[in-house]
Amino acid sequence: VQLVESGGGLVQAGGSLRLSCAASAFTPDEYAIGWFRQAPGKEREAVSTISTYDGTTYYADSVKGRFTISSDNAKNTVYLQMDNLKPEDTAVYYCHGDRSFPVVVAGWGADWGKGTLVTVSS
Repeated sequence: VQLVESGGGLVQAGGSLRLSCAASAFTPDEYAIGWFRQAPGKEREAVSTISTYDGTTYYADSVKGRFTISSDNAKNTVYLQMDNLKPEDTAVYYCHGDRSFPVVVAGWGADWGKGTLVTVSS
């Protein structure tokens, strides 16, 4: 499965962005897609994951209450709505997919996008 991210950009602190992850094709009842991010000089970290089968979600503590993940299976697309952005959210955001939800949460899956840059200015 090929994954292509879009929607990154520059935004002021407190603002919002919506990232999109378009998948070439997946079977909704056996796939999960997650968002990871990597800031300069830091390790890649999990942000959020969704099961396209039953809508189960995972959020990192750092984004709970601010970010919302959703899936449009008809469009093979997963979205990450990011509200109340903070400068520490600045990073390259990657889309990640696999057939197993826990595998995606752990970042061990097979499919990765090339990333989209999010910059939050203070």
